[in-house]
Amino acid sequence: MHILLTGGTGLIGQHLCQWWISQGHRLTVWSRRPEQVPRLCGAGVRGIPRLEDLAPDDQVDAVINLAGAPIADRPWTAGRRNLLWASRIALTEQLLAWLESREQRPEVLVSGSAVGWYGDGGERELNEASQPVKADFASQLCIAWEETAQRAQALGIRVVLVRTGLVLASDGGFLSRLRLPFKLGLGGPLGDGRQWMPWVHIDDQVALIDFLVRHNDASGPYNACAPEPVRNREFAKRLGKTLHRPAVLPVPALLLKAGLGELSILLLGGQRARPVRLLAAGFTFRFNDLQSALDNLSSRL
Repeated sequence: MHILLTGGTGLIGQHLCQWWISQGHRLTVWSRRPEQVPRLCGAGVRGIPRLEDLAPDDQVDAVINLAGAPIADRPWTAGRRNLLWASRIALTEQLLAWLESREQRPEVLVSGSAVGWYGDGGERELNEASQPVKADFASQLCIAWEETAQRAQALGIRVVLVRTGLVLASDGGFLSRLRLPFKLGLGGPLGDGRQWMPWVHIDDQVALIDFLVRHNDASGPYNACAPEPVRNREFAKRLGKTLHRPAVLPVPALLLKAGLGELSILLLGGQRARPVRLLAAGFTFRFNDLQSALDNLSSRL
């Protein structure tokens, strides 16, 4: 297959490229820094600065839309909100316009989203049929992103929406932010630690996206998280154990709210999300429980 990726130089995108190159697929990454694509994604991956650089007769079989500025890197000022919106919704609109201009269109569009689509779910168990609980900014962003991507259905393209949890990897993402404080013995639960944390091992994230691309009857939203979510305090305890460090210093909720503003919702809220549709479709997770995932990554943390 010829696969086009946006966000290909991000954590998930890089791992997807490595896997699909090993499977013999041809990959193109739409990027603001196309000269960096071969180094980050693999020597055989082509980087392009404009979608128009793909010739009209160069058939694209699948599009993976993962582009978006990191949502948890800094407080949500007005400028940051505009950037987060533009890097997802505006970019997806550009992608749709390009797809509409093509005579030969891809079979499938897999578009990124997040379990934040549901808002802070509290104790509710959330599956793909659940409705958003609270319309905070992160939820509104995901809802708009999904609605934009779904417009590709009118072009005859199968659309899959991947609502990703916290991705666990040794080379970036959520764990990279926690590594230093935990190794210094400063790790611990956030707030009261009762909030649910839906997580997924990077290998399963790659495998499930590949699964959804290849299964022609897959469409609509899928929760991309392991079958067994954990509470934040349990996550902290197990990560501390993996790193052989104590994890007993809680970060007060008031401190997080004061320092991060509305962004603190991502840390103090959570989703008890389960991958009901993936399991029903026959996908098998390699890492079902948190300890097995951390044990697998521990030698590289």
